[in-house]
Amino acid sequence: MRGNASAVQPLRPQAEPVSGARLVVEALEREGVTHVFGYPGGAIMPVYDALPGSGLTHILVRHEQAAALAADAYGRVTGKPGVCIATSGPGATNLVTGIANAFMDSVPMVAITGQVASPLMGTDAFQEVDIFGITLPIVKHSYLIRRTEDIPVVFAEAFALAQSGRPGPVLIDLPKDMGQQKVHLSGNFEPPAVAGVPAPDAAAIALANQWIAEAKTPILYFGGGIAIARAERALREFAARSGIPSVATLKGLGALPTDAPGFLGMLGMHGTRAANTAIDGADLLICVGARFDDRATGKLDTFAPRARVIHVDGDPAEIGKLRAADIGIAGDLNAVLDRLTARPADIGEWQRTCADNREAWQFRYDAPGTGIYAPALLKQLSEAAGDKLIMTCDVGQHQMWVAQHCRFTRPQAHLTSAGLGTMGYGIPAGIGALLAEPEATVITVSGDGSIMMNIHELATIRRYRLPLKILLLDNSALGMVRQWQELFFEGNFSEVDLYDNPDFAEVARAFGIEAFTIDYRSEVPGAIERLLRTEGPILCHARIDPRENVWPLVPPNSSNMNMMEKRP
Repeated sequence: MRGNASAVQPLRPQAEPVSGARLVVEALEREGVTHVFGYPGGAIMPVYDALPGSGLTHILVRHEQAAALAADAYGRVTGKPGVCIATSGPGATNLVTGIANAFMDSVPMVAITGQVASPLMGTDAFQEVDIFGITLPIVKHSYLIRRTEDIPVVFAEAFALAQSGRPGPVLIDLPKDMGQQKVHLSGNFEPPAVAGVPAPDAAAIALANQWIAEAKTPILYFGGGIAIARAERALREFAARSGIPSVATLKGLGALPTDAPGFLGMLGMHGTRAANTAIDGADLLICVGARFDDRATGKLDTFAPRARVIHVDGDPAEIGKLRAADIGIAGDLNAVLDRLTARPADIGEWQRTCADNREAWQFRYDAPGTGIYAPALLKQLSEAAGDKLIMTCDVGQHQMWVAQHCRFTRPQAHLTSAGLGTMGYGIPAGIGALLAEPEATVITVSGDGSIMMNIHELATIRRYRLPLKILLLDNSALGMVRQWQELFFEGNFSEVDLYDNPDFAEVARAFGIEAFTIDYRSEVPGAIERLLRTEGPILCHARIDPRENVWPLVPPNSSNMNMMEKRP
């Protein structure tokens, strides 16, 4: 949403003094913002008074958490900061989960909160909370506006910070009197210069090329940093010219097409056996834009135990943080990957081994019975949706099935709450994705537990006539928790039974959204066709077996080679 950050930008010509709220709106317009997600209230009311007649489209959500999650998805799709707005007190605290979600997944966001008037701050005034302090651990930076005149510069800095370097959320807390006060501003201001990414170390690049040429069993391990750097082209060209087999993290899916030659799937706790086995046999691990997260590595000291590590990342702080890197290269991922030009001398046998393993251990979709088999349904749906697909996912068993079985051709096609694991992410993310890319086919996959977290956003979908396709996989349980209780807590199923779910199709229809229910595998082809051909929003309520689990599964604190499989 920014142009040239170093260019001097004019302030509006002012014959009369202008309010702080008007300065906020103009600052957003200067940044190229088109959509803001929010919910009004007392302390932020001056900004809402300034919105009508502006160039901003405000999306009224039904809960502030949804505003932040929709802004998160908008930021993931566009690469530019999503904007959310809330009032003070509970409005601000309701943003916290969405802000934390963006922080954990490095998503650019600017969150604007109203605050009680400056003279009342610190007095426990009505709807006063210290949102600046509350959010300190989950933002890149925070601002508390103390002078109305500072608004243009603060907003320019906030947008620059949110999207530079490693992206993330920035909070701006605006006391009500700062929004109401009128000031005279004139002349120009110079936005802050955006810090450049350091040039990669030439000696490290040379040594990395030497090691790649010498490797016998190398693996390319990539993650969400590829999407952040918009480095898909460079990654794909490196994978093609080197011929090195590859694996992805949850956030890395789609950076290489999931059906690309040499791609072995997601690694880690619910990764494929082919991916985890390849990592275990690697003599060189080329990690690009990933951070050795525990869900990916399993027990860290057993992860790629025989491999030398080349770690490439845009954030120098990640290199060596968890796994010592033999070669660490910080810099723009595009530039680094383009300079890794070496090819392994002879990895033909290794390539064949990895390909054979992928073939031998591929997922099967011929589950017995007549009931709906969720992995098969998801695979067929993603393939039918094609390259315009954006799938936004909630958290639970269905999240892992989506990661394992769906086809993605770009990282922006797979929006999921990876670091924080936020139930209720799916529908607000679908709203944000549709507004960011209206021509996309946006599908939200949710579970009967997750959908209840933000089901009220069906009203938002209806209000703005957003053609979101919702697939609800209903197993009448908190499925992932139930699976863990079955496997690791001796079957003591504590507070996971959702037997009293409503009829979700009836709920959707009550919101004015078309909906239908399916129970049998024979209904799946027609359901997929109806979902994709319906012009407006639609919900497919699919009832599935509550005993079905996600496989494979690596137990906690175990090696990724200790994969539990489905019992006969």
